[in-house]
Parts: sequence; structure tokens; C-alpha cells
Amino acid sequence: MAKPKLEKPSYLWRDRKRILGMPITFVRYRLGEERLFFETGFFNTRVDDILLYRVRDISVTISFWQRFTGVGTVVIDSSDKTMPTLAMRDIKHPREVKELIHKQVEKAKIAYRVRVNEMVGEMGPGGIPDVDGDGVPDVLDEDGIV
Repeated sequence: MAKPKLEKPSYLWRDRKRILGMPITFVRYRLGEERLFFETGFFNTRVDDILLYRVRDISVTISFWQRFTGVGTVVIDSSDKTMPTLAMRDIKHPREVKELIHKQVEKAKIAYRVRVNEMVGEMGPGGIPDVDGDGVPDVLDEDGIV
């Protein structure tokens, strides 16, 4: 049986968590066209990702020591169930990375035609609860009107 030929993914950006500005850790971050990847570990590796259209907010923090070593932290808040918050700590050029992620998030939301309830999470349009995220207010689901 022939092995399937897999294409090696291309990334728009990649970096590692740094110690004193040097990439000597086993925590890696990668940005693809549609997903943001987080990988950690040496012997036992864990890989997780966030679909970019699920990103709600992106922020940057730079402490005194991070500024001193030329790094910062980019925090991603998302509606992803397995990883609602990803803090990409001690990466180079955090402001530029934030802008790059923001541009890709906007492209992904347009491509996937993200609805309002996806962006606001458990509350649908007008503040009406929509916990299951199907676009139908839970009040209508429970009453059997829909």
C-alpha cells in the first residue's frame, strides 16, 4: 500500500518562546492561513490550534524585562473550546505579530462569513442567549417554535 503524499504546510509567521531573548525553549508558535498553532514539549509533544475566525480579541503586553530583552506577549482570546486563551509569551516583535494575526483573522472571518453570534459567543444578536451557537436563540429552541 502506497503512503499518501502529504504537503508540508507553509506558515506566514513562526517563532519560539524565548529566554533572555534567545529561542532555547520547546514552545513554538506558528501562523497559517486559517489557523494559529501552539506546540510544546520535547519528548512528549502537544500540538493545539485555534481557527482564526474564532478569535475575539488580540492584545499585547510588554513588561520591563521583556522590553529589556526585546520580546513581548501577544494574548489571543477566542471562542475555541479547548484553548479559549493563548498567551504567546516572550516572542520577538509582538506588535508586528499582533497586526499580522489581526489581518489574517479579518480575512478568515470574511472567508467563513462569520455570524454575529460567533463573535459574541454565548449571546446572540440583541443580547439573547444562544449557548449552542446555532444562530437560533435558545428561547425559541426550548419552546419548539423553530
